[in-house]
Amino acid sequence: MCGRFTNRLTWREIVALYRLSVPVQPERNLPGRYNICPTDTIDAVVERDGKRDLVPMRWGLVPWWWKNKDTPATFNARAETVTTKPMFRDAFKRKRCLIPASGYYEWQATPTGKQPYYFSTENGSPLTIAGLWDEWRDIETGEPLKSCMMPPTSS
Repeated sequence: MCGRFTNRLTWREIVALYRLSVPVQPERNLPGRYNICPTDTIDAVVERDGKRDLVPMRWGLVPWWWKNKDTPATFNARAETVTTKPMFRDAFKRKRCLIPASGYYEWQATPTGKQPYYFSTENGSPLTIAGLWDEWRDIETGEPLKSCMMPPTSS
């Protein structure tokens, strides 16, 4: 999928679009973001116990069994291997999420370097990107780290 994306949706738009459990979450100020990169913190919609919440996560999956959060994680995968590679298979079976977006960038190689192209809907309506997530816990401190990745893509 994409290597960078944008999100300019407001809190109220996200609450309405994903039917979040509003009494559980106070209103948040969500500034527009126009160059979201892997390892940035992004918002993902997860459902637990029948309630949908908007949860901040690191974009770059760190599976629960990973030894070190500083080791490079992955931010997208191939459809051919998402069910079999250890990095993805647990999250694929159990932990799915929705990633709100306004658009995304793809790059095309040119003789003078890479040229970015921005993709969005014609009328500016929101995009929803399927994702996988997991929660890693630091062995020394017990501190949790929620992380997610974009959907599997074909080669």
